[in-house]
Amino acid sequence: MSDLAPEPASPPRRMQLLGLHHVTAIVADLDRTTAFYRDVLGLALVDQGANADDPGARHFWFGDAAGSPGTLVSFLEYPQMDEAREGRGGVHHFAFQVGSADEQVAWRDYLRERGVPCSEVFERGRFRSIYFRDPDGHLVEIATR
Repeated sequence: MSDLAPEPASPPRRMQLLGLHHVTAIVADLDRTTAFYRDVLGLALVDQGANADDPGARHFWFGDAAGSPGTLVSFLEYPQMDEAREGRGGVHHFAFQVGSADEQVAWRDYLRERGVPCSEVFERGRFRSIYFRDPDGHLVEIATR
């Protein structure tokens, strides 16, 4: 027999994360960003204005037409900032989801036709990925379900 007493059961947690609400990135030119995310990728520009925390910075939000959490990507405009370096503390990439492998290949071809360099399809086991960069160099993925 063990001399160790069993650990008491933890009380049920009352808090729960429901999913990702949005991702925010910094860009140099929101007009250029809009031309890419709205006009090339087809996201809706759901809100635009000054940033609540820094009224001198423009802040645009893109997502589905309703601006549903989980579809949102926002951008803060800081043209005077230096370009970022990749490393710890930074975000590697963010990913959008598509409904099928065929749709993903169609996206790859569509992006390439518009002069956006795009990777081949990577098989990840549970899903497939393609990668490209936005005008500010953020790495963007389109993944299957």
